[in-house]
Amino acid sequence: MKSVIVAVVLLSGFTLASCKKDYTCECAKVRTDDDGNRNTSSDGNYSFKDSRIRAEKKCADLEETGTDIFGDYTRECDIR
Repeated sequence: MKSVIVAVVLLSGFTLASCKKDYTCECAKVRTDDDGNRNTSSDGNYSFKDSRIRAEKKCADLEETGTDIFGDYTRECDIR
């Protein structure tokens, strides 16, 4: 019985380890002008080899708000 439990635990570990895939996080800077129009520009693509949940977290951590020479922006990032 112990050998069956050990086999199940090992198989579960291999299954979880193989869930890592390549995910692409696409980021864009979004600016809203005085008329309420949204202007979007690409702000980089990032690759993560991880589980989907971890890749989504890493991608969300790249989001920010800020100001540069063109004014205020919001950086939005999504897994594609």
